[in-house]
Amino acid sequence: MAPAPRHVAPGPGRPEGPPIAAAAEIRPRHHGILASFLGLVLLPVLVSAAYLWLVAQDQYASTLGFSVRTEEISSSLDLLGGITRLSGGGSSDSDILYDYIHSQELVGDLDAQIGLRGIYARAWPRDPVFAFDPDSTIEDLVSHWERKVRITYDSNSGLMTLQVLAFTPEAATLIAEHILERSTEKINALAAEARDDATRYARIEMDRALERLKTAREAMTGFRIRTQMVDPAADLQGQMGVLNNLQAQLAESYIELDLLRVTTNSTDPRIIQAEQRIVVIRNRIEEERRKFSESENIPGGEDYATMVSEFERLTVDREFAEQAYSVALASYDSALAEAQRKSRYLAAHIRPTQAEKSEYPQRWTLLGLTGFFLFAAWAIAVLIFYSIRDRR
Repeated sequence: MAPAPRHVAPGPGRPEGPPIAAAAEIRPRHHGILASFLGLVLLPVLVSAAYLWLVAQDQYASTLGFSVRTEEISSSLDLLGGITRLSGGGSSDSDILYDYIHSQELVGDLDAQIGLRGIYARAWPRDPVFAFDPDSTIEDLVSHWERKVRITYDSNSGLMTLQVLAFTPEAATLIAEHILERSTEKINALAAEARDDATRYARIEMDRALERLKTAREAMTGFRIRTQMVDPAADLQGQMGVLNNLQAQLAESYIELDLLRVTTNSTDPRIIQAEQRIVVIRNRIEEERRKFSESENIPGGEDYATMVSEFERLTVDREFAEQAYSVALASYDSALAEAQRKSRYLAAHIRPTQAEKSEYPQRWTLLGLTGFFLFAAWAIAVLIFYSIRDRR
């Protein structure tokens, strides 16, 4: 218990008032607080300083900056066609790229390509805090990757800046170069996929129209092979020409017979010959006319009416297929041109740099933060202790 306050008797020159408090004395709790400060604040700070300056290995930083740009090339039909429009940033592609750089896919690819585990395990086990254990899992490697690759991303402008840390400047630059290379490949793949998506349906329609055109042409070829006619209409015209010629000869023979009957007697051999000629021509005309209705004398065993009808149907199918293919091809070319107008690419405004001196770990900064948080935690604990003590 605290000592009772001393009462001082009033006297000359000493006015009467409240008692004067006793002089403060060092209590056991003060020794405990001092010991806790030494053990919980000062000692960890000294241990941290010793580790940072005596154990922690130097790290070098390589800086890389890039952005995803999109350019739209004007069509040749536009005013001043062919001039490239001002390029803009592709924020959605930048977001995808931001996640890709943090992904296990990229870490695994770089580990297989350049030996990421060996690069980060260079200081193991001398520096177990900042180095990577080579026997750890891929998840641990991804977690360590996030400590070594620091990304600053401005979603408004789409600019992305990376700072890559490694235990040698060459290793940091190598990692940064491969990040840029793989990011470029990813953006090119996204651009190719976008072009494929834009032209997929047009290409499907074009392929479908092409198959229809092939089918129509094959059907026409099969018809010509079966009937042994390239064009039944032309063959029919030839048959009609023969028939017209026979009818003209028949008319001439009738005229010749009439003249002979007028100028000679009925027993003239020329009359008999003319009559026989007329019979032969009429029989030939009947034979030619039967070809239009009978099929046994026509190649393919079909009559002209059936063949002409089928030929006209096949011709209409082929012409429709050709027009449909022309429209589908024009649509595909238009979709492809529209897709190629929007060009995505990765623009590196800061190429991977190579450090000349070590800037990491930031020893004074880490030591100051360590001391600040330890002191803050210790001070809060002391305040809680006195708060509980005063409530008793």
